[in-house]
Amino acid sequence: MQTANPRRGYILGLSAYVIWGLFPLYFKLLASVPAAEIIVNRVLWSALFGSLMLLVWKHPGWWQELRDNPKRLAVLTLSGLLIAVNWLTYVWAVNNDRMLEASLGYYINPLVNVLLGMLLLGERLRRLQWLAVGLAVIGVAQQVWQVGSLPWVSLVLALSFGFYGLIRKQAPVKALPGLVIETWILVPIAIVWLLIHPEANSAHADFWGTSEAWLLVAAGPATLIPLVCFNAAARHLPYTTLGFMQYIAPTLVLILAVTVYGEHLSASTLIAFMFIWAGLVVYSIDAWLTLRRR
Repeated sequence: MQTANPRRGYILGLSAYVIWGLFPLYFKLLASVPAAEIIVNRVLWSALFGSLMLLVWKHPGWWQELRDNPKRLAVLTLSGLLIAVNWLTYVWAVNNDRMLEASLGYYINPLVNVLLGMLLLGERLRRLQWLAVGLAVIGVAQQVWQVGSLPWVSLVLALSFGFYGLIRKQAPVKALPGLVIETWILVPIAIVWLLIHPEANSAHADFWGTSEAWLLVAAGPATLIPLVCFNAAARHLPYTTLGFMQYIAPTLVLILAVTVYGEHLSASTLIAFMFIWAGLVVYSIDAWLTLRRR
């Protein structure tokens, strides 16, 4: 078992959430491509790019370990299906004008991570951490109140990624080999989708000379790199801490929406973010004090 390195965990976790928070800049360039087709290409190019990374970034014996331990392969199959459910639910929400519910799911997800860490991993919160979680709960509750209910889309997104991270934290498989297996498990599903949708852009040879085609190819590294950082961070940080850091991504999305794309920021949403950011500040102070003591 790899020795935990909290400092490395914070750097990796921060990198993952910042990249995810900047994803709108990338997806806005692919506005002309259907969301489902983007997901299919994310799977295919992530599988290829991950395999190439394994050739360069050596992980000796990883395949033999999986072959000799079928249970690990079963675990990665489950985690791969969970991340697929997360992606597909998000795509469905986008295509059916349920983006508010989808965004709410990413606010709930960190609280799900904290809860899973406490209930299933036996993690305990310090006093400042309890204060931080309390502030975040108030912010999320404000968002739930604004929506008027707790939508199933939000729950599926929060629970699927919450349990995905939990499984990957406990699975005795390194981040990159595990992700490669997960994406290759999803490849048959992606190929079937292309076969039953011959009208898709990706199914036509002339499409692959356009700028959108190169952007779809970039979906591979754009998807894989933050997931590698996230899975590696999960090996070094308590799951409660990693989950709380997730508020960085939706906050960056909010900043982009307001400053770059001119979306309206309501007073209710601003109040919710003030509580969430206050929680982040408190949690960050606790993390800094803990690292300093160590």
